[in-house]
Amino acid sequence: MKVDRTGDSAFTAEFDTEEELRDEHRSNLSVGGLRLPSSEKVGLQTTVALTLRGPWGGEVALAATVVAELPDAIALAFEGDPDEILRRLLAGAPAAEPRTGAEDSAARVPDGEDSAARAPEASEGRQSVWDRVRGLTQMEKLLLAVKADRTERALLVNDSDPRVLLSLLRNPRLTVDEVVRVAKSSYLTYQIADVIMKTGQWMGGLEVRLALIHNAKTPPAFGLRILPTLPDSEVKAIARGGTSMALKQAALRRLQGKR
Repeated sequence: MKVDRTGDSAFTAEFDTEEELRDEHRSNLSVGGLRLPSSEKVGLQTTVALTLRGPWGGEVALAATVVAELPDAIALAFEGDPDEILRRLLAGAPAAEPRTGAEDSAARVPDGEDSAARAPEASEGRQSVWDRVRGLTQMEKLLLAVKADRTERALLVNDSDPRVLLSLLRNPRLTVDEVVRVAKSSYLTYQIADVIMKTGQWMGGLEVRLALIHNAKTPPAFGLRILPTLPDSEVKAIARGGTSMALKQAALRRLQGKR
């Protein structure tokens, strides 16, 4: 894939071959994402103008969102019908050679064997969500996280990659109880805590604030900002066993100031 940055927030990606395009579709495009090989730096959640070109000149313009920065690429998520995008990118492809009679016979599924022909699809349907999510690459998890359903989110929230947790926070269907689980995570980072702290609807919930202030991974400065918003019963608990000496001392000063 040839990638060019055509503006501050604009990229063009051209697929060299149909095989390369179909491989990317199977891996990422089919789930609404793209792994864009690039050493360029683009901020998370930046909306970029993305132009995709197929090997025969088919072209699609999309608005995509940066969901993760990878060592040698940018992970993008986009809205739209992936199959329609693939069809448009394949526009202009040479017509397939006609099948021989023998190939046609082999390709047809005899009556009564429909269920057998659909067996792989049925098997996929029976496959547990756990097995499916566990089998995803980290790139696929990053792309899934921003649009995952509740069952998928329940699995992704346990992922050891902080980038997946950060992508989960960008899922518009995320509930407060799920934010609490992210805030309690042992993989919490400054960036994750910062996103939670800046989201008023989440910080309005006591459980979210408690999850952050009791997590040793939460930066002490954030804990000190949360402390004044807590009831005395919680401040007393922090004075006895806060995650840092600065936090315990601040809790003690608040309690002593009320005497």
